[in-house]
Amino acid sequence: MKKLINSPENVVHEALEGMVAAHADLIKVQFDPTFIMRADAPVKNKVAIISGGGSGHEPMHGGFVGRGMLDAACPGAVFTSPTPDQMQAATKAVDSGKGTLLIVKNYTGDVMNFELAADLVRADGGQVESVIIDDDVAVKDSTWTAGRRGVGATILAEKICGAAAEAGQSLAEVRDLCQKVNAQGRSMGMALTSCTVPHVGKPTFDLPEDEIEFGVGIHGEPGRTRMKLKPADEIVEMLMEPIISDLPYKSGDEVLLFVNGLGGTPQIELYIIYRKALEVAKRAGLKVTRNLVGSYITSLEMAGTSITLLKLDHQLTPLWDAPVLTSALRWGL
Repeated sequence: MKKLINSPENVVHEALEGMVAAHADLIKVQFDPTFIMRADAPVKNKVAIISGGGSGHEPMHGGFVGRGMLDAACPGAVFTSPTPDQMQAATKAVDSGKGTLLIVKNYTGDVMNFELAADLVRADGGQVESVIIDDDVAVKDSTWTAGRRGVGATILAEKICGAAAEAGQSLAEVRDLCQKVNAQGRSMGMALTSCTVPHVGKPTFDLPEDEIEFGVGIHGEPGRTRMKLKPADEIVEMLMEPIISDLPYKSGDEVLLFVNGLGGTPQIELYIIYRKALEVAKRAGLKVTRNLVGSYITSLEMAGTSITLLKLDHQLTPLWDAPVLTSALRWGL
């Protein structure tokens, strides 16, 4: 194992120390229990939005804490769900009295711990709603989930709901919006390589040099199939077909096309993926009016990509365009 770390036990703590040192104008970090919060939280008269999950997927979720997106994020150990006391403490720190929305990726540990946290917050008299994101069309059930996994639509929901909360929408309105994003988003990914969790010290799975894992999860969970390496255009065709066919898109629909790198994929390759994905979308009669290309949901150093399509409309597009200021996303300011 070759990694730029000091010890596996201190990876998350030291990374958070570096993150807050680099972005002290945007965030604060609390330890024991650990969470990242907006530097100006709690923000008056605004629904608070919290997400979280295992570390190793950076910049998700901590990189999306800031104006127009998340109020707080709870990082667990690498590929390990955060604990209920982290979410409870984060909620208490950022709730301004208008309630809190929890955006939860559909992984068994995340769902269970966020539900426990919501119960604790309600027991203290707080208002809290949660929405589970399950946009991955690759498999119905996987190693870590009952039902579909939550992947690319998570970030799109955090951005769109963050803008709605910043605009003063109510907890019920922001919750409904999050459910809409989840319902209108679909994703699928593939891996060229495995990754190595620091405290494990060996690759999560074995993948021969000439093979790819098609439909892989962000923790290295098995996908639909393993196959020989193909040219990028063929891989994109195979990723786009189940995405488009799963959601009843129709010709003329406006969509956001999100091409994501899994950590070890250079930007030059992501643009090759985007080029072909755009062509496939146009061939299906879809109008790509917004896009995002980059490594935003990673799996440590895994090489690979995921593609997400979100059906847009007059409600979602302005919220996507609204200003955002986080360490990983910023525009419109």
